[in-house]
Amino acid sequence: MSFICTISGEPTEDPVVSPVSGHVFDRTLITKFIMENGTDPITNTEMDEGQLVSIKGGATGSAPRNVSGTSIPSLLKMLQDEWDTVMLNSFSLRQQLQIARQELSHSLYQHDAACRVIARLTKELTAAREALSTLKPHTAGGHTRSGEKDRIEDEVSMDEENDDGNGEQGGLSEQVIAKLDEKSKSLTAERKQRGKTLPEGLAKVEEIGELKQISSHTAIHSTGTPGITALDIRGTLALTGGLDRTAILYDYEREQVVQTFKGHSKKINAVVLLADRKTAISASADSHIRVWNSEETSAKAVIDVHQAPVTDISLNATGDYILSSSDDSYWAFSDIHTGKTLTKVAVEKDSNIAIHCIEFHPDGLIFGTGTADAVVKIWDLKSQSNAANFPGHNSSVRSIAFSENGYYLATGSDDGEVKLWDLRKLKNLKTLATEQKQPINELSFDMTGTFLAIGGQNVQVIHVKTWQDVANLNEHTAPVTGVRFGENARSLVTSSMDKSLRIFSI
Repeated sequence: MSFICTISGEPTEDPVVSPVSGHVFDRTLITKFIMENGTDPITNTEMDEGQLVSIKGGATGSAPRNVSGTSIPSLLKMLQDEWDTVMLNSFSLRQQLQIARQELSHSLYQHDAACRVIARLTKELTAAREALSTLKPHTAGGHTRSGEKDRIEDEVSMDEENDDGNGEQGGLSEQVIAKLDEKSKSLTAERKQRGKTLPEGLAKVEEIGELKQISSHTAIHSTGTPGITALDIRGTLALTGGLDRTAILYDYEREQVVQTFKGHSKKINAVVLLADRKTAISASADSHIRVWNSEETSAKAVIDVHQAPVTDISLNATGDYILSSSDDSYWAFSDIHTGKTLTKVAVEKDSNIAIHCIEFHPDGLIFGTGTADAVVKIWDLKSQSNAANFPGHNSSVRSIAFSENGYYLATGSDDGEVKLWDLRKLKNLKTLATEQKQPINELSFDMTGTFLAIGGQNVQVIHVKTWQDVANLNEHTAPVTGVRFGENARSLVTSSMDKSLRIFSI
């Protein structure tokens, strides 16, 4: 202990030796220490004052002088050693103080964040209750203007007519159907024109095999709850969703966060970044879909149509509507500008089958769903009817992707198999088994439909024409949750539960 010194230089006036540790102490100091602690100051072994042994030497009764303390240089060295020890102890104390300050600051920050979240939620709850209380008198009639009352009654009547017990919410208007048809026709014409010649800069098969990681970004989401769960890209902008309940717009070329979107109360399962590179959409396990603008921190619209976690979303080619799937066994078609759901349909009547994935066909008039009962279903959007079923998987279908040519559909399941379906013949034309039979979390074709990327425990790239495995990327240390091709398939962006966003390039 620093306040009890052994005798190493001049003898003390009343020296004693501890039989427990064998060290020499001043009687006054060690007696006080024993009274306070009841132990030897060196070994911390129990002892009492009666065990101390007095030291007597020579005629003066003083302890013998230590040889090292008989000269001035030796004394100076001893003093210097004592000073160094004191300074080292002071430095250690300062380090411990700094660590304690950092831990306290972090705890205070977490407490402040929790208080702000609670305050915001309380405010939203109060606002919702006030809106509900003000809405009831108006819809009850008697206090509304006659024109407004008639409009409300018409809307209620329309909802009753469209409710056929299958969960539909109003159906699609003629204007919406006309808009979808017009966009589908233009996309079909463009695809036929593009199909005649492939882009000059499109990556070749041998070049895909040379994909190398050029960067890795691991500090995008919170380190407290690591894991990127969803990915979409436009150019050099990546939109990611994570277990930390936030969606982040990130420029991976500049290594800069453009915007952080906070509002969900549970993990994010899917994200979509629109072509304008400013509008982002996120779907969460809190059953909500939020539409964001990169210039604002609050959501532009909130789509609250599902009663269970939203598992996947897919943007219509018009850029105005979004498909969503949920564990509540319903899919929904909603307007992203107003947040209004146009239709909501059960995947199967009188069932509770969770829908794990959903994807629009490139034309935007049909789409596919993958369900927990291992069945792939093709739907007609205009009639909201099931057009075809593709059974064949042995486990839940987790991912689904249409080829840009509109002919092929790829589906991946928990059993580690990827199945390719021919939409013209409505049959399975190829089955690919991944390494170690790892669950398939993500599938993605490039914009020409030449290559297919598979995200499981690692990343595989398949050449569609030959169905050969042309690249294997094993840099991720946890399951891959997102895979997207860059322009002309010359780059690949991936995300993973190891909290990293990785960029591969030829």
